[in-house]
Amino acid sequence: MKSILRIIRATRELWPLYTGIVVCAVLTSVSSLLAPFIISGATDTVVNHLNGSEPTTGMAIAWFAVAYLVAQLFNVITSNIGGYIGDVMSQKMRTILSVRYFEKLLTLPLSYFDTELTGTIISRLNRSITEVTNFVKAMSNTFISLIITTVSVIVISSIYYWPLGLLLIIIFPVYLWLTSKTSAKWQVWEGKKNQNIDIASGRFNEVIGQIRVVKSFGAERRELDLFRTHFGNTVGLTREQSRFWHSMDVARLAFLSLIFFGLYLLIFLQTLAGNFSIGDMVLLIQLLAMAVAPINSLSWIVDSAQRAITGSKDYFDVMERDSDARALAITAGTDVPTRPHTIQAETGQELVRFNEVTFGYNGEEDVLHKIDLSIKRGERIAFVGESGGGKSTLMALLEGLYDARNGSITVDGMDIAGSDLETVRSLIGMVFQDASLFSGTIAENIAYANPATSREQIIAAAKKANAHEFISKFSDGYDSLIGERGLKLSGGQKQRVAVARAILKDAPILILDEATSALDIKAERAVQKGLEELMVGRTSLIIAHRLSTIATVDTIVTLKDGRIEEIGAPAELAVSGGIYAELLGLQNQGGKASKKKLQSFDIVG
Repeated sequence: MKSILRIIRATRELWPLYTGIVVCAVLTSVSSLLAPFIISGATDTVVNHLNGSEPTTGMAIAWFAVAYLVAQLFNVITSNIGGYIGDVMSQKMRTILSVRYFEKLLTLPLSYFDTELTGTIISRLNRSITEVTNFVKAMSNTFISLIITTVSVIVISSIYYWPLGLLLIIIFPVYLWLTSKTSAKWQVWEGKKNQNIDIASGRFNEVIGQIRVVKSFGAERRELDLFRTHFGNTVGLTREQSRFWHSMDVARLAFLSLIFFGLYLLIFLQTLAGNFSIGDMVLLIQLLAMAVAPINSLSWIVDSAQRAITGSKDYFDVMERDSDARALAITAGTDVPTRPHTIQAETGQELVRFNEVTFGYNGEEDVLHKIDLSIKRGERIAFVGESGGGKSTLMALLEGLYDARNGSITVDGMDIAGSDLETVRSLIGMVFQDASLFSGTIAENIAYANPATSREQIIAAAKKANAHEFISKFSDGYDSLIGERGLKLSGGQKQRVAVARAILKDAPILILDEATSALDIKAERAVQKGLEELMVGRTSLIIAHRLSTIATVDTIVTLKDGRIEEIGAPAELAVSGGIYAELLGLQNQGGKASKKKLQSFDIVG
């Protein structure tokens, strides 16, 4: 239960609601306990009247019925008020936990997402938080009242006849002990089931996101079989889990039946001996009936608690991970504007500096080795090298998505390792090879960097990106919904929207990570026109895939095995005998072998 208590402590702002639930539970329990006493009094009054010892009237008996009605109505009102508070509390808890989970994910280093499936992350969120909040809701709506009622029944029974209270006291710890015997095995099975569900859910998300690839390769049956296998595993695990649980339940209920046999026998014998009146007997029988409900609920409560404990462990496993030390200081529910930074470097002066930078992914060997590079403001610089040579990784380091193992990176004199990443990233615009659009409207995607942007500014950016013409042809224009990841747009259209998005951000540093490599010639020309507009007056870092694009830059940096091999102007490197000269030679040679070699450098001609 430590995990559940930890959840409650983590949502301490809900304490007023917790208090309201407890108050309602106490009042509900009190009204429930009044009913047996009222019925007991009515029973003794009727019996005494019938045997002539204490004659009474119909009006007196009617008052017992009125008292019973009032107690029941009060019980209904307080239990439903408590239920209402519990519903609101559980939804607020779900909101708090979900927002904190999402907030945590946004601050985790990118390396976390390199090893986690999106579907698994989503499945964990849904399962963990749902199971925790469902248990807390059930506990608040019923469990607290049951506990109070149970304690009251034990106390009252002990007052009437102490062996009754003793037997009731014995029931609960023994029953809980028998139930707890299943806990360790139950959690192992549940953990295995969750693992299978997470894997299946993660794959499900991937398959739906890549459904065109799946259908193109005729892999529907294989994906379905894999999905079925993982969920089929949960059936087998559930069989073992349930068989063990219910075999233990037989032992628990057999013990319970034996104890209640003794309780009822004691009540009947004491009544027969004259130690209890008929009303006392009725009262005690009703109290025992009230004690049966929480005892019978223990199995369900423990089952729900185990699910919640398992879910909370998954939740806190994510929450306890170390955030990126340089993660943006975000707080859910706040909208803090990016702190503006005025570029100090003049045109032609150093703006970006890679100083002896070495980097490798977690658990992997270094992929970049002592990168030493100076980039001037207003410079257009292209990066060329074999696929996997570290070009995109270098750009990711500049954005602060990963930490360098050694060395430093500065932007306008700011060391990004110790600077506010929000400020650093505000200086950088990106156009990716994959446009990476969101579901929603075209206008929302263009204005992603600043949702408060006016429609006029959005249209102006689209025109510069050579996108206004095709956007205007949609029936809803800029308000057209483009579907998940922009699936309603062609590759060229998506890239032009991405270019417009970068134009609207108006960052002084621009990274073009193979922004046109996935496009045909016609689409590339349309996008390239927008890119040329975008690069005007900016410091541009280009990972290009066409030599014609590379030839127009100021500087070329060639990378080989994660190291800088050459730095120079295109004309210089064309005759240096290095990588760039080799690429030019291959392009001029033509032929299959030359094309294959060019492709190894991400160059298509």
